[in-house]
Amino acid sequence: MTRRLLLSYLTLAALLLLCLEIPLGFVYSRGERERVINAAKDEAESVSAFASLSISAGRAAQDLPERAAHCAERIGGKVLIVDGNGALLASSHPLTGREEGGLAAWPGIAAALRGTATADVRTSTIGGVQYLAVATPVRHGVEEQGAVRITVPTRTVSERVHHAWLLLALGGLAALTAVAALGFVIARWTGRPIRELERATHELAVGGAAAPVAITEGPPEVRSLAATFNRTAARLEHLLASQRAFAGEASHQLKTPLAALRLRLENLENDIALNARGSLTAALTETDRLARMVEGLLAMARLDESAAERETVDLGRVCGERHRAWTPLFERHGVRLALAGDYAGEVLALPGAVEQILDNLLSNALRVAPPGSTVSVDPRHHAPHERRFPHRHPHRSVHRPTGPAWVELHVMDEGPGMTEDQRRRAFDRFWRAPDAPKGGTGLGLALVQRLAHAGGGEVVLRSAPRGGLDAVVRLPAVPAARPAGSAGPAVPAQHPARRLQTATPGRR
Repeated sequence: MTRRLLLSYLTLAALLLLCLEIPLGFVYSRGERERVINAAKDEAESVSAFASLSISAGRAAQDLPERAAHCAERIGGKVLIVDGNGALLASSHPLTGREEGGLAAWPGIAAALRGTATADVRTSTIGGVQYLAVATPVRHGVEEQGAVRITVPTRTVSERVHHAWLLLALGGLAALTAVAALGFVIARWTGRPIRELERATHELAVGGAAAPVAITEGPPEVRSLAATFNRTAARLEHLLASQRAFAGEASHQLKTPLAALRLRLENLENDIALNARGSLTAALTETDRLARMVEGLLAMARLDESAAERETVDLGRVCGERHRAWTPLFERHGVRLALAGDYAGEVLALPGAVEQILDNLLSNALRVAPPGSTVSVDPRHHAPHERRFPHRHPHRSVHRPTGPAWVELHVMDEGPGMTEDQRRRAFDRFWRAPDAPKGGTGLGLALVQRLAHAGGGEVVLRSAPRGGLDAVVRLPAVPAARPAGSAGPAVPAQHPARRLQTATPGRR
């Protein structure tokens, strides 16, 4: 912000200086030129009056050469005097024969010999130096006696004009420097409270404490913004504290009554008639569903209020643990649980997120998988794209990765699957497919999506090769260490464990 404010100040100052200095420079240049022209005209009138007196007295040959030389020395130019026929009377500088014979045809002298009322002023280049030429008629009454031509070098004028432009430029630079210094102070004074607000907002965004911002200087609008931010931060801190308290206390306050309710329902089993056992079983099922819904809501609440950092997770180890934990339950339902794929390496995820993702996906898959079918857990490592780069040796090249690597975790079942529209809505909270089995809460996939996004990944639902559903969770992979001296991309080592693990009914 300081740079933008300073740049705006300098831009406005530069535009103002240009609008003032350029016209001032041109006015000064024109005034200096007019001054030199008027001085040359006055000098020419003076020489013309002296020449008129000398010609009338018959002393032109004696007085005019001395007068022309004296005048030329005083003004630093040249003086030329001719009679009424254009013949040379006096000159401050030598002329060639050709020049002397054609004086009457010179534009300025010809106009003066015709007795024009105004002097003929011309600018010519003589010897590479700019000159102002002034020609004035010599009169005695109404009689035209000749003409006087004075040429004045304008080198001095040009130097003075250039000096004036230089002074204007230096003055402009000095003004810009002063504006830059003053603008920097103003920009820092204006931007300091905004930077404090930015710092406090960043700390609040990353989960830090909502510390109030003490701003007692700066523009009134910024001070008002700081006060509003402090009130907002305090309210947000209060809401977060309330949510944290709810997430911490609701776990015990809700789990205990649900557990007691289930225990009481189970104790009623022996005292209920056989024809009412179905209602008791349905009540137990709804109680379990309510308990799972409470767990899902609390998990989402904890995920919303926590800002945990990602950590490195060994995906192969987690998949193996969840495979062993879920195998007995799959066996009791007559469904085979298979763990396939090579060692996928390490991924970045929130603490405990991969375990929750697998538990929710496996629970959904078991609920829809028919007996005798297979549910597969398949982690797949995707290396970044490679690009060929020339090697120092002319016949060799190296491959270098040009994009990020990731790991895809596939959980595939052989159930009824979902339509495309259902797959788009499956991540909505509390949404369940019309033909979904009983017992679901509609929160599992929503929690999976939140956990994947929080870890920098994503999750999509696709059709499985055998007609079921393929839940694909993509997580960022941790780059593996390259062997010493290797120029190519790192290749994860093969896991020493088996390539395929399956859990079949009746085998542990």
